[in-house]
Amino acid sequence: MKKIIIGGAMAVLMSTSAHAGTIGASMAVFDDKFGTLLRNGMEEYANTLESVDLQIEDAQNDVAKQQSQVQNFIAAGVDAIIVQPVDTDATTVISKIAADAGVPLVYVNREPVNVDTLPQTQAFVASNEVDSGTLQTQEVCRLLNGKGKAVVIIGELSNQAARMRTKDIHDVLATDKCKGIEIVEEQTANWQRTQGADLMTNWLSAGFEFDAVIANNDEMAIGAIQALKAAGRSMDSVVVGGIDATDDALAAMAAEELDVSVFQDAIGQGKGSIDAALKLAKGEPVKKKIYIPFELVTKENLAKFQGKNRP
Repeated sequence: MKKIIIGGAMAVLMSTSAHAGTIGASMAVFDDKFGTLLRNGMEEYANTLESVDLQIEDAQNDVAKQQSQVQNFIAAGVDAIIVQPVDTDATTVISKIAADAGVPLVYVNREPVNVDTLPQTQAFVASNEVDSGTLQTQEVCRLLNGKGKAVVIIGELSNQAARMRTKDIHDVLATDKCKGIEIVEEQTANWQRTQGADLMTNWLSAGFEFDAVIANNDEMAIGAIQALKAAGRSMDSVVVGGIDATDDALAAMAAEELDVSVFQDAIGQGKGSIDAALKLAKGEPVKKKIYIPFELVTKENLAKFQGKNRP
């Protein structure tokens, strides 16, 4: 029998004996656009598999809670664990907990700080963040003809993806083609649309002048767009870029408000994490790093990506 159990149902899992396909998954936070897409992809894929029980728990952006969930999964006798880390700098402890218990572990979406020293029964499934901010910023640079001013909206500072995407931005803008673009301000909005809107409102109130907004994800970019429109700024006068190619982002692009996104395959990452977890549970070898490619999304190729990252 196959079960997918969402949060708060640990007792159900613990009351049944684990079998060859029992997987516990701890997601960083349910209240996150891309995280929801990832979780849905995992659920949908698990539904297609025989004899796979998948339990998904919400860590609520709490490192201690996530560690406790991993320990509870181990106590329940799961065959493998999937973790989307709350804090990518805290994964060494989680790896040790799982390794000491002899339970395979797969990190998904967010790169663990110990990715290069993972134990034999652990792996990482995501997209290579070196490509995300690079593709995004190269396109922004092209649209600006290599000249102008930009503001950068950063994701959670504890998240490796935010740090890498921001580094990508700086690396691209240091190249000969793009060094004419100056970053006038950069701050975090923690991946959130509302915080992106608030941050942009503050920048506009402070009188910052810019030609582009480069955000670490689509949600923050959309928040910035909302604030720009509320302030009466013409969207033709600013280039806005995000990452993830969510359904809302593609709608904003179709409305000619968002100019650039980068497709991150939530469904592919979810499927890949489950496949890796099941293989490790069977003692089969798995690559330490399994990358699902990023793809640049522009108004010209928009139709190719519509419906791919569905909620």
